[in-house]
Amino acid sequence: MAVGSFGIIRPADVSPADVEILYHYVSSRTANVTPTLTKLDSTAILTPVFHNETTGGVANKEILGGLYNLKLQAGQFSELGIYTLHLRPKQVRTTIMDCGVLASLPSVRGLVIDIGNVPVDDQGKFTPQGLVGYRIEYINKTNYQKVPNFYRLVTSSFYCVPTTANLSNSTDKAIRYQYTDSSSNFIFLTVTPSSSPSSRPNVVPFIGEPGQTIILTNTFFNPTTVEIEMVEHDASTLAHALYGDQTKAIAPGIYTIYDKDKNIYKQYNLYEIKDQFNETLYEVREERTSIDETLNLDNITG
Repeated sequence: MAVGSFGIIRPADVSPADVEILYHYVSSRTANVTPTLTKLDSTAILTPVFHNETTGGVANKEILGGLYNLKLQAGQFSELGIYTLHLRPKQVRTTIMDCGVLASLPSVRGLVIDIGNVPVDDQGKFTPQGLVGYRIEYINKTNYQKVPNFYRLVTSSFYCVPTTANLSNSTDKAIRYQYTDSSSNFIFLTVTPSSSPSSRPNVVPFIGEPGQTIILTNTFFNPTTVEIEMVEHDASTLAHALYGDQTKAIAPGIYTIYDKDKNIYKQYNLYEIKDQFNETLYEVREERTSIDETLNLDNITG
């Protein structure tokens, strides 16, 4: 008998086009404001990392699953404060054209989507078997809110065309659908669960209503949240003040702090002032707005 451990987590190799990145900003953790969400262009700031000659995959061709570079634009993240980024699978909103059945298999129920009603940037996903695994969530037609904790999963998607079929118990005709191998404006989605349980054959699971708005979301990765805090000083700049080289020009009263490369990092005016009423003497250190470049460390020590 062998004993082993097995994992179920699969690193994502999702395209940046299938990712949505939202963020909001607050100036501090105690700020009592309602954050305003802003959407970023994921294709411009998110890039996958590819295998190289030493990682086992095809160099510069095969995505190294789960590892991505996130490059944020400095202009959008210039304020001091806290930025919260939410990365989630891209959501596609559209409407159900019809809830129908297949002409050859009336027991197979599904959703019919008019691809023309899908946003242009997302129509490329609505292809045969292109939506398998997608999650469908529903918008309530009464209050226009998403139905909480309710969804269906797409099990197949194929182009279809409407056809009329004579019903066995009536002279009326009903619209049904049949698959087609050629391109079509309609796509038929089978979902799960969609069939009645054997113990309750008359209880049909809800899969949607014609005209109802739905949200289709890929399931390629789990949503994640990243918090970025923009601060005036970090460990490196604090180290300049604590451990960096420093000089004090006595006559002009200029105190200079240098970085690790001996460049001028900060300069301060040093002077004393006396309170004329209480005769209290104060030592003042005031940050300079203009840098005296003659106090370069190499000039002084050389």
